[in-house]
Amino acid sequence: MRVQVNGTSLYVDVEGAALEPDGYTMREKPTLLLLHGGPGHDHTIFKPAYRQLADLAQLVYVDQRGNGRSQGSDPATWNLDQWGDDVRALCDTLGIVKPIVLGWSWGGAVAMSYASRHPGHPAALILQSTVARWDLDRVVEGFRTEAGEEAATAAKAFLTEGTPETFAAFGRLCAPAYSPDPGFPAEPDIQAMARMIPNPGLTMSFMSTARFDLTARLASVGCPALVVAGSRDPITPLGAATEIVHGLPGARLEVFERSGHFIPDTEGERFFALLRSFITGVTAQATLAAGADQVSQAAGETVAPPRLNQ
Repeated sequence: MRVQVNGTSLYVDVEGAALEPDGYTMREKPTLLLLHGGPGHDHTIFKPAYRQLADLAQLVYVDQRGNGRSQGSDPATWNLDQWGDDVRALCDTLGIVKPIVLGWSWGGAVAMSYASRHPGHPAALILQSTVARWDLDRVVEGFRTEAGEEAATAAKAFLTEGTPETFAAFGRLCAPAYSPDPGFPAEPDIQAMARMIPNPGLTMSFMSTARFDLTARLASVGCPALVVAGSRDPITPLGAATEIVHGLPGARLEVFERSGHFIPDTEGERFFALLRSFITGVTAQATLAAGADQVSQAAGETVAPPRLNQ
């Protein structure tokens, strides 16, 4: 479906019901809103792997402004503040209350922008392989460590020049280093990339000019947060995840020692078990809080004395 949000049309897909029959009542599931990476990619990277979470939460996928099936907006609006505000506006339009927001890679930066600009709105954040501060030298060093000097040179050229030529070299020399698995990209990854609707102009423009720093804004985020990172990720290195946890109150870090940027591919069983546990915990806490609020409200009600007949 297409949803009008902040002057543009966003493509949205939904998997799973929000209400499930549970005996004599209906059980409401939380909403898990998934923000893809890139920019210049789309939501299909989450399919089909993340659908295994649909029994716990209603999954809402979105192609963010300028991405995938949502292309066509003004490039002047392609920035982290606007992308973050779009998340809030999309929830308001669809009637989504207290979403759990998962952001992967660049989508994690969008999630942090949204949560810091609209504190109190999300129920929780899942920040997967992402950064709060763009550090070119750190990224270049990450590719040097994982793939050697030629890859480091290609990464620096693309991330400063952003031309079709440097983009092509980055894909050839750097993309294989996103995963330490020598079989990467595997056939499922190749299929996923083929299904994606890319916007290379957005990718080249943003990645070559990205100079954002959200670290000072993280302190305003009050919801629970799970930060997951691969210890061999060159593009969003482990140091970036540690930086997020230091700035985000109450955040929890889980490190995947055998993984790079594509944790679900290399350590999927542990990864999805972790997500299930976190979502279940957040849902249970929300249920307890709602019950406590009801008890508090009931205790605070004043019972009017009976009226006497005159």
